[in-house]
Amino acid sequence: MSYGAKPDGKTDSTQAFLEAWSWACKSANPAMIYIPEGTFFIGAAVFEGPCTSRIGFKIDGTIMAPSNYWKLGDSGHWILFSKVSGISIQGGIIDAKGSDFWECRRGGQNCPAGARSIAFSWSRNIVLNGLRSINSQIFHVALNHCNNVSIKNVQITAPEDSPNTDGIHMQASTGVTISSSNIATGDDCVSIGQGSKNVWIERVSCGPGHGISIGSLGDDKNEDGVEDITVTNSVFTETQNGVRIKSFPRESNGYAKNIIFKNLTMNNVHNPIIIDQNYCPDHKGCQQQNSGVTISGVTYSNIKGTSATAVAMKFDCLSGSPCSGIKLEDINLSYKGKSSSSYCKNAHGGGSGTVIPRSCL
Repeated sequence: MSYGAKPDGKTDSTQAFLEAWSWACKSANPAMIYIPEGTFFIGAAVFEGPCTSRIGFKIDGTIMAPSNYWKLGDSGHWILFSKVSGISIQGGIIDAKGSDFWECRRGGQNCPAGARSIAFSWSRNIVLNGLRSINSQIFHVALNHCNNVSIKNVQITAPEDSPNTDGIHMQASTGVTISSSNIATGDDCVSIGQGSKNVWIERVSCGPGHGISIGSLGDDKNEDGVEDITVTNSVFTETQNGVRIKSFPRESNGYAKNIIFKNLTMNNVHNPIIIDQNYCPDHKGCQQQNSGVTISGVTYSNIKGTSATAVAMKFDCLSGSPCSGIKLEDINLSYKGKSSSSYCKNAHGGGSGTVIPRSCL
């Protein structure tokens, strides 16, 4: 507000936010930008580094996007932090007003590409704590080429039918921790894209949504792989998938390896456990090759609950690059009060302890 921002939900405060950032970025000492109670209206904003010292945002108010989705245009983002090292964001609400944009998308009209609500690009040492994101146009939180990221105590909400509204999406990022968060949205609660490594996800409540997904992989012939991913102590409720690895059936040197899914509860979840190497939404533009992304070393341990589909475990892999090293430990997934079933194609591995449905590996 010292730079002219008004908490009235009407005055365009974009320039005031950017001026506050400019001064904080130049500060020789760690700086804090405080956003008090009230609603602050801002358009597309890029908070660019590198900066001299660490910067913190303390948000007690609400940051609101323009209702007219064309105001954010084709920039691909609403709030973007670029080339920043040492940024913490505490509390607050960001409301992207995405509903009109979704209607445009559903109607097949001429729409902009859509904006990620809060994005971090080529940045490191990031803490996002206690933020609430409402009704993003597309992704709520996006990480691209980031390192050492902690996301905790976030609440993400958008309607179940909102298109492409991934909760947290990452690619080419390492050292990411997501914890103690509630995600209810229209697409993946968390999506882990190419080049993501050393990711730890725990105590996440997911649903509605499409589950927690690795992929889609294999979009490019030459792409970086995904490895060392752990999802643990989390709950999925009435999601389209539980834990999923998905890749296109096309030539690619991509891979996914050293993946652990453990201590998970499924509540009436479609496809609680699924690997889909034949992923091809809308059946368009897929080459239907017999080999593609290599998937290996995937462990499923202590996963219990109920499946909304008769097939609770599905491993649909390619003959030219079969899935290998799949381990099943202490699985118990029922369907309508009875045992569920499993499906395997070109999938290899083993099991231990009780495994329901019976393993087909």
